[in-house]
Amino acid sequence: MISMNHGSGGVLTGKLINDVFFKHFDNEILLKAEDSAVLDCNSKQFAMTTDSFVIDPIFFKGGDIGKLAVCGTVNDLTCVGALPKYLNCGFIIGEGFSIETLEKIVISMAKTAKEANVKIVAGDTKVVENHGLFINTSGYGEIISPLSISNSKIGDKIIVTGFLGEHQAAIMSARMGISNNISSDVAPLHSLSSCLDGIHSMRDITRGGLVTVLNEICEKSHCGAKIYEDSLPISQETKGFCDILGLEPIYMANEGKMLIIGDVNIDKICQLPYCKNAAIIGEITAPSQLLLQTHIGGTRILDPLYSEALPRIC
Repeated sequence: MISMNHGSGGVLTGKLINDVFFKHFDNEILLKAEDSAVLDCNSKQFAMTTDSFVIDPIFFKGGDIGKLAVCGTVNDLTCVGALPKYLNCGFIIGEGFSIETLEKIVISMAKTAKEANVKIVAGDTKVVENHGLFINTSGYGEIISPLSISNSKIGDKIIVTGFLGEHQAAIMSARMGISNNISSDVAPLHSLSSCLDGIHSMRDITRGGLVTVLNEICEKSHCGAKIYEDSLPISQETKGFCDILGLEPIYMANEGKMLIIGDVNIDKICQLPYCKNAAIIGEITAPSQLLLQTHIGGTRILDPLYSEALPRIC
């Protein structure tokens, strides 16, 4: 039976995908398990992806469900080395939903699409008997330099493009009625398409957080990784919020941060939009586990997220 934990992005999500979807939709493109499918067409390569957004609340500090839908799809295309070009979107709208609110979300999507230099070219609308809004977006882009989560190599640097945990902290704050200055990091990261030299793998750090995403890369690349607690970029506001609630930012969702693996000039990354706080946090190692070197010199094994206490963060 499906539980909310199957949507966490962690171990149970992976098990559901493997046991049901990969089992019956079996093909060599899908089974690569990239953020976007890479397709060959007339000697050129294109990327295609799709995602659904069911966040609660639909407006939050730093963004809304419309901005999130555009950014999430643009970032998935960027992960495979594509330049995002076109989106389509489907709206599932609850009966009684405000038209004024819907238009506000559509305006947000249009503004974000313009920033990301993509066009929304097709769509669909359905009305159902509930009081909510779900958005599905699909995206298409042209491959500039193909990347894969299976391409990481021993000795590669591990980079994150900014402060961790901000999106989930912002959503939790909104849902719990906690007043603070934490804003979601939701942002389009398409500018990374201009900076692919030396990058072997990329993945946006969404559900399951840094640890879950990095575990996936290690599994697909047949390698290990070591990251350093003292190098992790975490804002003081988010750290304080997590300390109070007993949370770990390395397991929390982001919507405007990328995990980059390769031999990359960090200064060049820091010059890109939304990447000024990028940091080298570790390196890829010989096949083993994902390890964290703590600030006191100890070592801790980092397993992927198993379940999720907060649903609907994306």
